[in-house]
Amino acid sequence: MDGVLVLLNTVGGDVESGLAIAEMIASLSKPTVSLVLGGSHSIGVPLAVSTDYSYIVPTGTMVIHPVRLSGTVIGAPQTYDYFKQMQDRITGFIEAHCAVKAERIEEMMMNTSMLTKDLGTILVGHEAVAEGIINEVGDIAEAVKRLHFMINEE
Repeated sequence: MDGVLVLLNTVGGDVESGLAIAEMIASLSKPTVSLVLGGSHSIGVPLAVSTDYSYIVPTGTMVIHPVRLSGTVIGAPQTYDYFKQMQDRITGFIEAHCAVKAERIEEMMMNTSMLTKDLGTILVGHEAVAEGIINEVGDIAEAVKRLHFMINEE
């Protein structure tokens, strides 16, 4: 393996698994490039930024929102502390792997004006780049070209 190209189109999902996969990608010793095609929502954001360089197609979307859980939740302080700890782990990972600061990530997560009856922010293509989450707007040809360039630099 000379390098890894990660193609993303996800609505998110399991926070623990997603963060573990993002950590694994970030720790690879070979060059890595990601490309957001369609969407990279929720835990897809850490997956998208876990690579050495990231792209998003012009119509690609990223949804940034606080940690959610479906099903039975025990309404105890420990449950809310665990949610906060999980949220901090995700925010810290994103901040460590792109140019956006934790404060801005949290602002986007808690945005009440964009999603009906929900919290969060939807970023499309250039907006994700302008926020400093993704490196560049591009397509698969550009992502492959960047990966080959990075491989040849080694």
